[in-house]
Amino acid sequence: MDKFFIITNRAKDKDLQVTSTIVEYLQEQGKSCATYEIGSSGNDGNQQAQGYTNPSMIPEGTECILVLGGDGTMIRAARDVAGRGIPLFGVNLGTLGYLAEVDRNSVFHALDHLMDDRYTTERRMMLQGRVFRGKNFIGESIALNDIVIARKSGLKVLQFDNYVNGDYLNTYRADGVILATPTGSTGYSLSAGGPIVSPQASLFVMTPLAPHSLNKRSVILPPEDVISVQLGPGREVDQEEAMVYFDGDAKLPLVTGDRVEISRAVLDTVFIKIHHSSFLEVLRRKMTDL
Repeated sequence: MDKFFIITNRAKDKDLQVTSTIVEYLQEQGKSCATYEIGSSGNDGNQQAQGYTNPSMIPEGTECILVLGGDGTMIRAARDVAGRGIPLFGVNLGTLGYLAEVDRNSVFHALDHLMDDRYTTERRMMLQGRVFRGKNFIGESIALNDIVIARKSGLKVLQFDNYVNGDYLNTYRADGVILATPTGSTGYSLSAGGPIVSPQASLFVMTPLAPHSLNKRSVILPPEDVISVQLGPGREVDQEEAMVYFDGDAKLPLVTGDRVEISRAVLDTVFIKIHHSSFLEVLRRKMTDL
């Protein structure tokens, strides 16, 4: 690899010391490297949930995107640049991180691997969520980790009517519903009681968030399915309000009767791997660190 692009989280690298050192190291080896501070871009428009990274800033011919931060930075970057098809390599500057391949102490060894083309790639499935109000399309976005439909405010239980390929599945009366990818199974879904899934798998995990019933089990569905979650009526008011969150930060508003159609995204995220550790080894190490 000869051409790199860095997406750095200024909150994790406040004085840009790590970023600057990486840029200098790559340039000393005759490589090119542009940088971008996450959070400095604006909204793409009212038909898309807001992004953080401006993909147009990535130079043509970029072979690798280095993402400096934590899992949150990696997830945001993956969603924003998915359309460019450039593989991502994570450098963890946070605490617990499942997605980053290395930390700041081993980054230069990793860069040597990348420059010498000693690496493999791993594809991760993403979700696409489209919001409808009746027959009217409201907006859409994609997610690497999860799509969460939850109450907008207040301590109230909402009704979620769930359908798979147009057929009724079930109804949750809960604080929310989580639709997670295998990558997202170790995130919010896990804290809500969902299963841990190998990231190499292709499937959906549907998990109710704080359900007010004995129906607390997750539902596992194949990636070819289209899942529709419709916001039902309230007990005390005819129209409830909720939000759909894409990877925890991009969001769109919902009202009673709105539905979110969730399917596998056409785009995948590609991660670069230089280690041969299995998912089980990484999981065991991370869970021990908790």
